[in-house]
Amino acid sequence: MNETSVCVGTFTAVKTLWEVRIHKINEELQKEKEFRQRLLLVWEERAALAKLKEKVINEDGRAILRIEEEEWKTLPSCLLKLAHLQEWQLHRTSLQKIPHFIGRFHSLLVLDLSRNSIESVPKEIGQLTSLQELLLSYNRIKSVPKEISNCVNLERLELAVNRSICDLPPQLSDLKKLSHIDLCMNQFTSIPSALLNMPNLEWLDMGGNKLQELPDAIERMENLHTLWLQRNEITSLPETIGNMKNLNTLVLSNNKLRNIPACMKDMTSLRFVNFRDNPLELEVTLPPCENEEEEEQQEMFGIEFMHVYIQESLRKTGMAFLLTLISLEYTQADGYLGLLKHFKRK
Repeated sequence: MNETSVCVGTFTAVKTLWEVRIHKINEELQKEKEFRQRLLLVWEERAALAKLKEKVINEDGRAILRIEEEEWKTLPSCLLKLAHLQEWQLHRTSLQKIPHFIGRFHSLLVLDLSRNSIESVPKEIGQLTSLQELLLSYNRIKSVPKEISNCVNLERLELAVNRSICDLPPQLSDLKKLSHIDLCMNQFTSIPSALLNMPNLEWLDMGGNKLQELPDAIERMENLHTLWLQRNEITSLPETIGNMKNLNTLVLSNNKLRNIPACMKDMTSLRFVNFRDNPLELEVTLPPCENEEEEEQQEMFGIEFMHVYIQESLRKTGMAFLLTLISLEYTQADGYLGLLKHFKRK
């Protein structure tokens, strides 16, 4: 019995010893595996950083990261070692997201990530207080974060052809230096209030949206000189558009306009306008050109067309008013005659 107990005890001790040794071996193997993984990650980051450094160029005194038509679905954190960059130009890279560490690139002046697969803009974008240009056209962005309003030096914002954006946060009106905005090919049904309150906005493209009308408050965009509104569903223009004294380019082709307001004849700064492909009520003919050169320069639905159309519209309106007055006079005259006949009978 004692021998059996000794054997069992010895077996248990040996088993425990082997279990301890196996556990230690497994721990060492796990540590070695983790070390190899860390080492691989370090090498991958070094390789990625080396590759990124090859993409950095100096142009006009700026450090620019330029990548074209190479697949970078995500950007590695080692990019932070290039925090001195002043421009990112990443086009057709299949980039799916803007990294959250973007806010640590305080020297960034231009962030150009056009023609990628980005679906959202992180709120950390608002930490880029030196940023002057934010170019995110041809992506899949659905909404615009209010934190962009913290980019106090922003001058240019491009969100064209994202196809899903339908509004802008009102806080964007705080961007006092913003002068150029491209929102074409999205889902806007009205001009966002933020745009109406931007004092220095000069250039705006909202073509290819679903606008049905322009607000009366559009006159508040007093510094606007270029307005693109082609391919919308606009049926009429407000009288206040005539107060936009600095507007020199207005594109309204492919809408549903039936008339051109007479107030536009007083827009003396207007140099280019396009009313092509609208169901306008009046058919007007431009006066013949004296030579071929004039004919080449003549815009079929441009400035001259607009003025001729307004003149014809006013002429027809005046004639209609005159006919109404004559009709009223005849009606009144018939009334007087009727009264005279009535009294004569008496």
